[in-house]
Amino acid sequence: MSAPPVETRQRLVAVRTYTVLACAVAATHLYFNGFGVISELHFGALHFALFAVLAAAERWSYGVGRGWWHLLLAVGAVASVIWLWVAEDALYARGTAFNLADWVFATLAVCVALVWVWMRQGAFIPILVLVFVTYATFWGAWVPGVFHFPGLSLETMLFRSYFGGDGLFGPIANISARYVFSFILFGAFLLRSGAGDFLIDLSKAVAGRMVGGAGLVAVLGSGLMGSVSGSAVANTAATGVISIPMMRRAGFQPRFAAAVEAAASTGGQLMPPVMGAGAFVMASYTQVSYGEIVVAAALPALLYFLSVGFYVRIEARRLGLAPEVDAEPVGEVLRRGWPLLLPLGALVALLAAGFSPAYAAAGGVVAAVAASWLTPQPMGPRATVEALVDGCRGMTSTALLLVAIGLVVNTVTTTGMGNTFSLMISDWAGGELWVAVLLIAAASLVLGAGLPVTAAYVVLATLSAPLLAELLASRQLVLELTQVPIAADWAAVLALVEPGLLERTGELLGRVEAERILDAAPQELLVLLREQLLSPATLTANLLAAHFVIFWLSQDSNVTPPVCLSAYTAAAIAGTRPLQTGLTAWMIAKGLYLIPLLFVYTPLLSGDWTTRLVVFGFACFGLYALALALQGYAAATLSWWRRSAYFAVGVLLLLPVAPVAVRSAVLAGFLLLLWGLRRKLKGAASPSAGAI
Repeated sequence: MSAPPVETRQRLVAVRTYTVLACAVAATHLYFNGFGVISELHFGALHFALFAVLAAAERWSYGVGRGWWHLLLAVGAVASVIWLWVAEDALYARGTAFNLADWVFATLAVCVALVWVWMRQGAFIPILVLVFVTYATFWGAWVPGVFHFPGLSLETMLFRSYFGGDGLFGPIANISARYVFSFILFGAFLLRSGAGDFLIDLSKAVAGRMVGGAGLVAVLGSGLMGSVSGSAVANTAATGVISIPMMRRAGFQPRFAAAVEAAASTGGQLMPPVMGAGAFVMASYTQVSYGEIVVAAALPALLYFLSVGFYVRIEARRLGLAPEVDAEPVGEVLRRGWPLLLPLGALVALLAAGFSPAYAAAGGVVAAVAASWLTPQPMGPRATVEALVDGCRGMTSTALLLVAIGLVVNTVTTTGMGNTFSLMISDWAGGELWVAVLLIAAASLVLGAGLPVTAAYVVLATLSAPLLAELLASRQLVLELTQVPIAADWAAVLALVEPGLLERTGELLGRVEAERILDAAPQELLVLLREQLLSPATLTANLLAAHFVIFWLSQDSNVTPPVCLSAYTAAAIAGTRPLQTGLTAWMIAKGLYLIPLLFVYTPLLSGDWTTRLVVFGFACFGLYALALALQGYAAATLSWWRRSAYFAVGVLLLLPVAPVAVRSAVLAGFLLLLWGLRRKLKGAASPSAGAI
């Protein structure tokens, strides 16, 4: 038997080397997340060096490129991290003054991070980082008006970027190392244990026999897969190869099938427990526990998938499609695959018990391996190694991206750009909450054209979350002033703006009057009022709602042209034009824009569970009414006045613009109208032939 060619042997050696490195990287992270003690700065730097080495090894082992400069980039990353560890104490001993080596290695770390991101994500992010960094050091001094910044020396900027706690290796890098990687690894183990096939089979069993069943399977399957994968693009690639051909066979148009898959996969990053990297960044920014964020995210995520499912069902009705998915009974699927639900149960139980997300994810990994032994495909050593490699490969781009984005966050906090941006939006919005949300949505759309979801969320949250939280708190103040009689303590405070309030103790203010008084109050007075009248829990809920709004709006980069990676991935599978597919996916994903309004105008995130479920119930029917209006079809093609009526019904049911009794009456009328319409057209040979 002849020996394999030299090139084949080299490839085998490279692949094995990558496998060993990936296992070492995963083991190192698991150790420091569970047992080891290391400073945040050093752990962030170690995280960067390990994944830079892994990125170079991946280029060599999988034939992407074998230039020696990949190896040089990895060596540069490791060298810059070693120097950080070695020179940090000496630097502070001499008063943070740089010597030649500090200049070299700090510059090297920044350049290596940007080059790696450029190679894996394109040029937009490195250019954005350079724009921010040079603003702080150079051209900010030339900018007139509110964005004028006198500038920092290059030495100070490099110190903050390299040695500082808010730079390359600061909080964002630590979120990546401690939380994001832990959950991506958990998802890799869960999928390797066979959970992916089980979730698809379960989706077919639940939704396959419904009208539009093939499309509903895509929606449900993408939601279940996305809840553990945390990546919209990976979710599209994994489930799209099954769902898109299945939808086409059922009679859906190829472009619509691809768009449904892209829109549904985007929702995977909204569905607990993983939610991509954004949930961990949100927990760090808001100081709200990851478990609370997961609980708050559940009902909104269900609303999003329902909204996508409504579009699928309406389109299936319009095309006259019948269920064609050959599905097993739900009981049979659960009987065969129930052990694969145990890791998710273990994860939720550990989070509920108060363990850290990283620890809970590690417990989920162990549970996934153990649960696989209750199935026909137990995970042995080889499968375990493959899961470790899959997790590291899926994490590499995200790790390097989040390290580089730390430079943007550092610039925003150093220069005060976030406060300036917030003041600008506040000025443009004129204190109107809905205008501020609209402006933030526009900014998200612009950022999403070039940034991945997590990066867009980090940048936009840093810039605008405090402003949105303040506007929400101001709205709460208005409600407080109009629902509670004037108390002597805060009447004395507001007397600085409205002297006559001292004589009106015990009265109720009108809404217009309360808004006028608060608009005239200086910022310091508003801060004092918030502290007096609003509880800490209310202020935290406002901050959480602000971040949820931004997190949801950031997801639109997956489906909004010209850069919509999920839609492009689905278009490649369906063989459709990417731009048109992206536009259709954007239309189907309207929930990304509608549901955030519930975060600011209803207690969907912060109310008691009875209140949340009432809001959820009305929102379900409101989203369905809006889908009917936008699609122009119910049981038949809708005339313009019926579409307008359904649109008005949708708005009334979604937002609390009317009392619950009025909305209940509107809902009853809406359901009665749909029932009467379908009964009228029942038995017609072609109900879509004419308009109604």
